[in-house]
Amino acid sequence: MFYREAGQFKTSYEADQSLFPIRQDRIGLAVILLVAFIVIPLTANDFFLTSIMIPFLVFSLAAIGLNVLTGFAGQLSLGSGAFMGVGAYAAYKLTSIFPDVNVIFLVLVSGVFAAGVGAIFGLPSLRIKGLYLAVTTLAAQFFLEWCFIRIPWLYNYNASGAIEIPKREMFGVTISGAEATPIARYFVVLVITVLIAGLIANVMRGRIGRSWMMIRDMDIAAELMGIRPLQTKLLAFAVSSYVCGVAGAMMVFFWLNAAEPSSYSITLSFQILFMVILGGLGSIAGSFMGAAFIWILPVFLKFVPGAIGIEIGAETVEHLTFMIVGALIIFFLIVEPHGFARLWQIGKQKLRVWPFPY
Repeated sequence: MFYREAGQFKTSYEADQSLFPIRQDRIGLAVILLVAFIVIPLTANDFFLTSIMIPFLVFSLAAIGLNVLTGFAGQLSLGSGAFMGVGAYAAYKLTSIFPDVNVIFLVLVSGVFAAGVGAIFGLPSLRIKGLYLAVTTLAAQFFLEWCFIRIPWLYNYNASGAIEIPKREMFGVTISGAEATPIARYFVVLVITVLIAGLIANVMRGRIGRSWMMIRDMDIAAELMGIRPLQTKLLAFAVSSYVCGVAGAMMVFFWLNAAEPSSYSITLSFQILFMVILGGLGSIAGSFMGAAFIWILPVFLKFVPGAIGIEIGAETVEHLTFMIVGALIIFFLIVEPHGFARLWQIGKQKLRVWPFPY
């Protein structure tokens, strides 16, 4: 009843091939954007913006980047945290070298360096795949972590070994540094995340996205049909690393304000991978769902039981989070490999045919 397509006629190829061909999807997206751009800024406090919304958007973008490589191109990667670190350190060096350039532009450019590094470490993907490729990306994770620690030039020879974000303004508003307000940083992160997510969603519907999915499903058949495996896989590594690099730069510039090499450790790589698995491989919306679930779950476990009079310690919350996430990963891998995104698709299909299921 609420999700019927009856009466929604398409009179052109553009309408039939639009990103959201169903009216209810367009309305739903408009409501989400309305809440994100208007309702949350007007009603949320600084804690909600800084501790929930900004990291949620950053991790959603990182999950989209990993989903491009693992979900759409079928190349398993365990180095997304290191590629995020490349973007963060590149943005930091760019702001040091070009102090007068807009910091948002430098954050976007920093992803290019992450894309180059990702393409280099993606070279073995032509010869190896599966677990062996995962080990190669794991080696990239450890090597890049070593670079973040052992190359003082990357952090401007800071005695603490950390990168500290300077104050930067745009149109008279401070958007980075300790003096930046949460609302200003939230809007910057939101706009970048929405734009990149929309761009990736459109890329997936074109020739490049289809070639990635052909490589994922059967690379030999794709090669016989004219797809060049090396260029296609390297492009997937580059685009994935670019998105992860931008997310890593936003993580330190608009959320943490300072970062150490441990901020981009193997733990972060696994966290992003778990978001992709739970949200759904090969789904942009699933990346947002997985990031929301994993990041908001500890906050939910901490505050909701306390609101009803049940006090739970921080260590208990951490243990419960690990148990719930681990159990859900096993459940989804066995029962529904496409995660929350597939459950949402099933729900929409039920609404389309209700009350006459087939």
